[in-house]
Amino acid sequence: MLLRPHVLFSAGLAAAVLAACAGTPRVSPPSPAAPTAPTAPTAPTAPTAPVPPGASVPPANGAAPACPPCAPCPQCPAVGPSAPTPVAAATLQPANWRDLTGWGGDDLAPALGALLESCKASKSGLPADLCAAAAKQVGAGNGGLQQFFEARFVPHQVVNADGTREGLITGYYEPLLKGSRKRSKAYAWPLFGVPADLLTIDLGEQYPDLKGARVRGRLDGRKVLPYWSREELAQRGRQLARDVLFWLADPIELFFLQVQGSGRIDLDDGTRARVAYADQNGHPYRSIGRWLVDKGELRVEQASLDGIRKWAREHPARLDELLNANPSFVFFREVAGPEGKSAGKGAGKDLGPAGTLGVPLTPGRSIAVDPRSIPLGAPVWLATTHPGTGKPLQRLMNAQDTGGAIKGGVRADYFWGFGPEAGAQAGRMRPQGRLWVLLPRPAQ
Repeated sequence: MLLRPHVLFSAGLAAAVLAACAGTPRVSPPSPAAPTAPTAPTAPTAPTAPVPPGASVPPANGAAPACPPCAPCPQCPAVGPSAPTPVAAATLQPANWRDLTGWGGDDLAPALGALLESCKASKSGLPADLCAAAAKQVGAGNGGLQQFFEARFVPHQVVNADGTREGLITGYYEPLLKGSRKRSKAYAWPLFGVPADLLTIDLGEQYPDLKGARVRGRLDGRKVLPYWSREELAQRGRQLARDVLFWLADPIELFFLQVQGSGRIDLDDGTRARVAYADQNGHPYRSIGRWLVDKGELRVEQASLDGIRKWAREHPARLDELLNANPSFVFFREVAGPEGKSAGKGAGKDLGPAGTLGVPLTPGRSIAVDPRSIPLGAPVWLATTHPGTGKPLQRLMNAQDTGGAIKGGVRADYFWGFGPEAGAQAGRMRPQGRLWVLLPRPAQ
């Protein structure tokens, strides 16, 4: 269960960058200079009357003549804000098909459907001729599909910056909640849309290496400050009343909706609404499961969705303390339904919400990745284990989403789909795994 938003930065970094944005001219970041030893502070002197240029300074009380005035010190150039250091990228090492653990044992039809969804997104970068060839494979048998992928792609293993080849594989899902468009005793917890005073600053406009990275803030007079934290937003509820989209029945389920980033709401008028991630307050995501473990309230193996939910029900007086341990806060937008069906034989499950790539996620075939390591839209072979059983989970996925907690090379978030069963699987998933990216084979 991991936060869906795009690249996030810490509140401290946000404060520094936002302060720099308030009136600082845009300049290229300076080259690092060698540090100099600090000079001893000089004692303060009483102010004296100004001396005309070129005039000598008369001696005081018969003392020796003063030295001639020194030339003025050169003015140091203005320095812009330093660029945040990006996370070290992973490397993609060419591999053979036989290196892919379990390759040949997967039903590739659902994977073809996910690939065809990615082909609909222009920013996927998939070649048009490859997508046209993929469309012709709909209905083909598994052997033919395997030949297609081997002929049109080259596998590359994802290797972490430290040289390791394994990493954490987690899961996420689309939850179902109960709510209303009107506040009542039964529906008292607000689901917010994007506030009018939330500013989003694109760091990529100043630092190309940070393309896609953003910080959030707010105006206070002529200053730009970090946006309100979760706890501060709760205290400012009345000021945000105009931004409420829905009123929900359960605060802990609302929190989990923010962690997942999208969901569906059964309304009290008998209709169903769907909501998706719209923006975020810019504060870093902190795991409340980790907070409970650090406080000694739960053991590591108990810190699943169900374990956290159970603890919250048993400690209602500490609910605010628990939720406020995560200062990150997600804002939503209502999106139209109904759900579609994925393309490809054997892929008849409902499609999920749109991921970062802009196409609907396919349950069991879409993953969230760090796009600095794995290109969005690319097929990715995943070798890991099923949550709770240790049974091998080896299948062809598609990189269609990102997440605020998905950082590094061998790191992925597996989309399980919609509803309580998907949520149970996602909440238990934390195995290690390996990844191979399939890159389009260069034209001959």
